[in-house]
Amino acid sequence: MSRHHEPVARHLVASFARARPAERAAEVLARLAVEKPACVELILVTDADGLLAGVLPMSQLFAMPSSARFQDSMDRKFPRVTPDDDQEHAASLALHHGADALPVVDAAGRVLGVMPSQALLQVLRREHVEDLHALAGIQREDSQARHAIDDPPMRRVRHRLPWLLVGLAGSALATAAMASMEARLQAHVTIAFFVPALVYLADAIGTQTEAVAVRGLSLTRSGIGHLLGGELRTGMAIGAILGLISYVPIWVAFGDARLAAAVAVSIVAAGTVANVIGMLFPWVLTRLGYDPAYGTGPGSTVVQDVCTILVYFGVVRAFGV
Repeated sequence: MSRHHEPVARHLVASFARARPAERAAEVLARLAVEKPACVELILVTDADGLLAGVLPMSQLFAMPSSARFQDSMDRKFPRVTPDDDQEHAASLALHHGADALPVVDAAGRVLGVMPSQALLQVLRREHVEDLHALAGIQREDSQARHAIDDPPMRRVRHRLPWLLVGLAGSALATAAMASMEARLQAHVTIAFFVPALVYLADAIGTQTEAVAVRGLSLTRSGIGHLLGGELRTGMAIGAILGLISYVPIWVAFGDARLAAAVAVSIVAAGTVANVIGMLFPWVLTRLGYDPAYGTGPGSTVVQDVCTILVYFGVVRAFGV
């Protein structure tokens, strides 16, 4: 997601192909050969007052009969933007409608120019790179991020250590959770065998979610609630598949159906939680004004690990293993 409003106006090309609704294809082709506008991806059809009446892609002009009039072939519902619209919104709109370029109009609907395909592609790439950088804490006009590598060692320590202390506290919680299950672990030591595998799966799912989600954020205008709902369903589906795959081998290897079921259910729950945390954690840090470069790794990892252990032991207790 773009951190700053960058308007469409900066990409506007004022020299474009235009036509009137009653003009014929042959007339417009002859006129364009003389005028040689800078942008010819779209032909903007305007009325006598300069209002946008419709749009015709240049490729369709060559397929029209020479005597055909534009009013019979133009697209009256073609997407359009204003100069003040954000460039990311324009790129998403073009992508959604499969448009190569977009007409730019004022508030009254008068044609001002065109946002060409090259500009749309540049915006899509730039916004995508910005969102990936934001996940890593690389933000323009952010002096803290800009100097993260160049700072003296002790200043780097001051930036990083608090988050690692959070990780240490989380590790203490995980240890306490393990200790609370000491009696059950002594009675059924095989329960402990699956802790490393569950923790690894949760971390892997969370890391994958961070990468995939941020890439998607660069091309979507959906709110965080909608994205979280999608990740919740995705995590449940991934966890269910992995749980089903692991159930039979664990049952066969250890001869314990309840243990196999407990591990399978824990994988489903851990995968769901890890997906949500992987999406939510860097977004929350950025919203709170913290640098996600320092906090996302240790913070999300320790939260995922603690949640995974607590979920696993809760499921084990519920299944009476």
